[in-house]
Amino acid sequence: MGYLDPPEAVSRRFPEGPQSAASARRFVGAALHGVAADLVDTAQLLVSELVTNALLHARTEVEVGVSVSGGRVRVGVGDRRPGLGLVPHYCPPYAGTGQGLALVEVLASRYGIDADDQRKTVWFELWPDGPPPPSPGWQATLPPCPPGKNVSLVDVPSALYSAAQQHRHALLRELSLVLSVGDHQVVTPEDLVVANDISNVISACMAVALEEPVPDADLRSLSLPLPADAAPAVRILRRVLDLAEEGAREEHLLTLPAQPRSRVFQEWMFDQITEQLAGGRPTAWTVLPREPEVSSSDLVPWEAAHVRAGRVPTIAADEGNRIIAVNGPAADLLGWDPDDLVGRRLTTLIPEHLRRRHSAAFSSMLLTGRTRIVGRSVPLPALHRDGRMVPVRLSIQAQEMADGRTVFVAQLAPRATTSLDTPSTPDRNRQAAVAEPRRVHAPAVAERGRSTSGTGRDLSTPDRLSLLADMGAELSNILDLDEGLQRADRLLTRRMADWCVVDLLTEHTRVDRVCVVHRDPRGLHTTAYEGPLPPVSESSRGPLARVLRGAGPLLLTGPPPPGQAESALDSDYLELFRKLGPGSAVVAPLRARREILGALTVTRTAGGRPFTEEDLSLVDDLVHSLALGVDNARLYQETRNIAERLQRSLLPVLPDVENLQLAARYAASSTTAQVGGDWYDSFVLPSGDTAVVIGDVTGHNLDAAIAMSQLRSMLRGIAVDRKEPPAEVLHRLDLANHSLYREATATCVYGVVKGPAQGPWELSHSSAGHLPPLLTTREGDTHYLEEGAGLLLGMDTDLPRRTAATMLPAHSTLLLYTDGLVERRDESLDDALARLRRHAAALAREPLETFCDELLIGLGADNADDIAVLALRPTPVT
Repeated sequence: MGYLDPPEAVSRRFPEGPQSAASARRFVGAALHGVAADLVDTAQLLVSELVTNALLHARTEVEVGVSVSGGRVRVGVGDRRPGLGLVPHYCPPYAGTGQGLALVEVLASRYGIDADDQRKTVWFELWPDGPPPPSPGWQATLPPCPPGKNVSLVDVPSALYSAAQQHRHALLRELSLVLSVGDHQVVTPEDLVVANDISNVISACMAVALEEPVPDADLRSLSLPLPADAAPAVRILRRVLDLAEEGAREEHLLTLPAQPRSRVFQEWMFDQITEQLAGGRPTAWTVLPREPEVSSSDLVPWEAAHVRAGRVPTIAADEGNRIIAVNGPAADLLGWDPDDLVGRRLTTLIPEHLRRRHSAAFSSMLLTGRTRIVGRSVPLPALHRDGRMVPVRLSIQAQEMADGRTVFVAQLAPRATTSLDTPSTPDRNRQAAVAEPRRVHAPAVAERGRSTSGTGRDLSTPDRLSLLADMGAELSNILDLDEGLQRADRLLTRRMADWCVVDLLTEHTRVDRVCVVHRDPRGLHTTAYEGPLPPVSESSRGPLARVLRGAGPLLLTGPPPPGQAESALDSDYLELFRKLGPGSAVVAPLRARREILGALTVTRTAGGRPFTEEDLSLVDDLVHSLALGVDNARLYQETRNIAERLQRSLLPVLPDVENLQLAARYAASSTTAQVGGDWYDSFVLPSGDTAVVIGDVTGHNLDAAIAMSQLRSMLRGIAVDRKEPPAEVLHRLDLANHSLYREATATCVYGVVKGPAQGPWELSHSSAGHLPPLLTTREGDTHYLEEGAGLLLGMDTDLPRRTAATMLPAHSTLLLYTDGLVERRDESLDDALARLRRHAAALAREPLETFCDELLIGLGADNADDIAVLALRPTPVT
């Protein structure tokens, strides 16, 4: 293996232009003729990267120099913009840009930069033998950010910034390639030059700012020294990126459009720069109001461990539509083992009739950067492993991994729920939190009445009364248990503690840690501490076990001693204290109606003022309010569950009719904790005709659900017993309702479908104040059946009712629905019904099951009222 050893280096200049990268690669290959092939290949790869960087960013002619001495290769790439320093991006391996300098660092033996007043030269050396001396590296070459004005970016999520920066660089790189072939349709060369330069300045300043050590590396506030006159250039950069995004959505570029979170974050960053350069004040990313799909609730990088630790059924998928994490509750809900689901396509959990739609919607999201359901609560069916449908309410959020990649996290709430305080995960799903322990002093435990030393952070009498009043206000109107506890704990961490933990007793003496809140939630995955705990056993002797048996409040001056950890519950509580690192804590029982519901733990970390005995009476008063809120929420949830179970038990199995397809859906409200009186029904009459019913009882409580069940039963009995037109059936139902249940009012549509197997089919129907049925032909023509309308049930039994008759074409779709599907507070009913017509027309040729599910996805997201849907399609027998 021989090496050339020429007495001097060879160099060549290359003009500004994309062809120069290939020319420089060939030049280096020729200059290293006879050198070991692996060194030549490496040199050609690295010179391609460095020349490309110089052409894109410096935009001057490039000079490449090559020398070989003692078998060691040195290559330099020079440009004529010495003031434009290098900005290493350290992008992840999957990123399409920012790899050049990283490749040099990995493959070169030594590397660095030389600069003077005229030019700068980036160089690397390849040594085939022996360890080389240390490299100068790039650190000294980070350009000093130009003097001017400091711009403060407050609460910057590092992962989201990484994603936005990678996408910005990818768009600008592709625009440069487009312009290099003479295509000026997207942006002008002049604008692209300005955009590239200011983008490099922002990236350089961000790189310097991100090098500063901070306590929280995931969420930080950065100070960027930018040129005072940079605002016009930033506006040009923004305009260039907007045009590029439009080109990406129209598939004129290979780069995919940005996801909504990344796009909105970048707009916020540009706004902050231009507004602060004009004298404005900073606005934190965390307080910026945004649409649901751009939620800022998850500010730290996503990790699979946080999914596995959660109590809510959760599944995470990557941009390739593959499941990358799933927790036990989700797997149990759908009949899988968590490990068996990881790596599978997400379509494994999607019913067959929705898979094509899902794939199209997922691809559309990636190709357009626009989403239909991200950030919204959508009722739809999931597919159980045994093939049955599981009605769920799906909530999806986009998050970023530490390397900037996007992950889609879906929470599945079963639409038929049990008690909120029933443990939703087995012990195997609970993960240890990742916080490192702090050293704390050995504890002492004092019960109320015993004195302890130390100075307390005393609250004045007005402050104590204010805190008690605020606690009562936070819990007074909250019927959702989790929301109420979160609000109460946030209040406590603002006013008197660093950490708050709520543990609730569930069935069979088990304990569920339902809420963990920290004073500063930034960067803390508090959900990692939550989940089911071991039961209270006879051997449990620790502070939590004592409080759950009725003792306390207890004052802890440090974590319980290891010797007290005599049971699994005690050990878990000790581990919690070790991780939270408190200096002192108070543990108090939640007691209501002479029953222990759980325990509240409030802690102050070491270094702050500790809790003292004087604080016990205040905590005791606070837990009375908290326990009352927990008890009320549980009682309300039990009532709601009874009503919902009653409501679901009355949802019928649809009849199997030879010439008719039938499909139905029911979804409770996503925004309230109430159950309404919506119902649907279908049954075969003695005559062989098919009855269809949709109705809605006024009210949202157990009484409404009971009234609904009574009306449904009476209507069935009258319809089967009396062979009368629909108007007369509704009249008799109104009389019965008025006689037996004078307070109940309801809307209802009762219809009868007649016709032989081959058609024609006729619908006879009457409406009692209900929204009109919608008829959609196979061709997409729509028509509301407004004939046969009358007064709602429970108002005036003397007013006449009418029956209307309508022919149903073959393969048409008759849709009966309740108001939750269409009504919105901010729009008129006419607009709502027009929107339903458009959706139904677009779905006219879809299978009936798909028709119903797509209506709920498109119109039922975030529904404020219950939804019931019944669809019928006459199909000739072949």
